[in-house]
Amino acid sequence: MIKIAILGYGNLGRGVEAAIKQNDDLELTGVYTRRDPSGLKINTEGVAVRAASELENGRDDIDVLVICGGSATDLPEMTPYYARWYNVVDSFDTHANIPTHFANVDKAAKDGGKVGVISAGWDPGMFSVNRVYADAILPCGQAYTFWGKGVSQGHSDAVRRIDGVKDARQYTIPVDKALDAVRSGANPALTTREKHTREVFVVAEDGADQAAIENAIVTMPNYFSDYDTTVHFITEEEMERSAPRWLRHPQRHDRQGQQARHRIQLKARLQPRVHRLCPRRLRESGLPHEQRGHNRRENHPRHRSRVSFCQERRRAQSALPLIQNSPKHHEKMVTEPCDARHI
Repeated sequence: MIKIAILGYGNLGRGVEAAIKQNDDLELTGVYTRRDPSGLKINTEGVAVRAASELENGRDDIDVLVICGGSATDLPEMTPYYARWYNVVDSFDTHANIPTHFANVDKAAKDGGKVGVISAGWDPGMFSVNRVYADAILPCGQAYTFWGKGVSQGHSDAVRRIDGVKDARQYTIPVDKALDAVRSGANPALTTREKHTREVFVVAEDGADQAAIENAIVTMPNYFSDYDTTVHFITEEEMERSAPRWLRHPQRHDRQGQQARHRIQLKARLQPRVHRLCPRRLRESGLPHEQRGHNRRENHPRHRSRVSFCQERRRAQSALPLIQNSPKHHEKMVTEPCDARHI
């Protein structure tokens, strides 16, 4: 049984708690918080809630400490700090700073004889794995990643750290023109700004300088400065009425407790160069009506029965004279081997 402790009990902490319940070889031994432990109620009965200060110098009842903080300010300090005493896992996702974060955690973990796993999230993390095996299968292609349309918890957290911000929610929106260009197979060269826009909804503290808040958002490096960002100031009541749509692309159906439904989706569309001998464009209007109808049934995917390789070859050879005898379509005849298979 692997003993897990959670540091931080926000959206990430509750998600880790729900995931632990789905695995028989994991046990939640404690939740640690920087808030007042007496005011925090968790969803697992019989598990203690303790102050983060109790993690100092190590505890024997923790095999792995999952650090559920924000990438903007929490994880760069917390993960290296606790890696001295515990095997740690975090979801650091500021891509540009990953080499620095890796070096800091690596040094601390080696000094303490522990193991650190960083950036175990959506992207980097799960999306990274998708890109690795896609690049291995399609080595001559170009990798693109699009997020949304949905709420980015990390970016929303970064905005909430700005002075004068009471609450915030940030939506990541893919640019339709960029998506269409990628899906067309054009392999465009796209900048960060050309792929996504960001829209931020902010509830400001009473008397806060909204212009200063907006400037802090749109100039924030690694989060907003490389994007076209629109900032809206709304009331607290408007924020509470709006239902958040969490970023969950790609998606897979899953049941994690009662919190949320998830779906991971991977789409692969193959467009082979070699086609069957008699596609729709090669049908002869000069053939008898009965023969043309027969060809339509034979070549329609829903009506076409599964045939062996040899049957496919004999069928193609028998159809070849019909096509060759049609002057109208003679120049359009397929020249690739007709027994080639779609892969």
